[in-house]
Amino acid sequence: MSRIVLQFLIILFAASTVVADDDRQLVAKGAKVEKLAGGMKFTEGPVWLPSEKKLVFSDIPNSKLMQWSKADGLSVYRDSEQANGNILDLQGRIISCQHKARNIIRIEADGSTTLLADRFDGKRFNSPNDVAIRSDGTLWFTDPPWGLTGPHEIPGHWVYKLEPKTGKVEVVHKYLAMPNGIVFSPDESRIYIADTGGHKRHPDPDFHKLPASIQCYEIDNKGNLGKKLFQIASGSDGMAVDAQGNLYATHGGKVHIYDADGNERQQIDVPEGPANVCFGGDDHKTLFITARTSLYSVRMRVAGAKLKGASK
Repeated sequence: MSRIVLQFLIILFAASTVVADDDRQLVAKGAKVEKLAGGMKFTEGPVWLPSEKKLVFSDIPNSKLMQWSKADGLSVYRDSEQANGNILDLQGRIISCQHKARNIIRIEADGSTTLLADRFDGKRFNSPNDVAIRSDGTLWFTDPPWGLTGPHEIPGHWVYKLEPKTGKVEVVHKYLAMPNGIVFSPDESRIYIADTGGHKRHPDPDFHKLPASIQCYEIDNKGNLGKKLFQIASGSDGMAVDAQGNLYATHGGKVHIYDADGNERQQIDVPEGPANVCFGGDDHKTLFITARTSLYSVRMRVAGAKLKGASK
């Protein structure tokens, strides 16, 4: 092989490697994490309202839902009872998990609220944390005790499924220490549930030493929780998925991006430890990050998986 041919092959290989590396990057080329607003106490639960071109998110200790838009900046959206996770339902209304009230509510178009659930089997929830929605309208939510100030009424930290039309609540998972973030894959064939790990606040000591994890389960053709497919050996607070099925998790002061099978693809450094993420913006390629006292964003190459009510 001639020296010229060898040099050409080396250059060609290096170029192909650069392209391959670039293809693995999900943050838009040249994009940086940008601070949009600050001065809050603990931000969580971002949800994009496409019809209003604004983001609504929780400032938990302040018992406020905040709003941010590029046009108007930051302001108070409404009072809450220490809301945490938020999502849109199929009609584009905000569903909110409230720590202090220990319930799940819906915010109606006229600003009134409807109580969807606050009990299971006659016992009050601990403090509903985060919620995901299926295309059948069912709401799946986690119930750790992070906002619980009194004793447990329910003897565990469970994951539930709620049918808003009937008010029926059923347990779908009992065997997590501190269930937290929850999100479906774009095709709803899988669900990811974060467990932040063992904690002495669990009423059963058998759960105190469970490790943090993100667990992936199959959803069967009847819309029920199926077999466990795999788990990622690190926990998360809130989570989101993009249109390709990549999973965005928040832990360790970063946003960690995994492919649909749990292989880590990329990390995004954030100035403050992120608690939750969601996609928004006109093209749904802006990743919004709630992180402690502030709100951040970064542009992505892949659009987020749109919420079922995002077209409303």
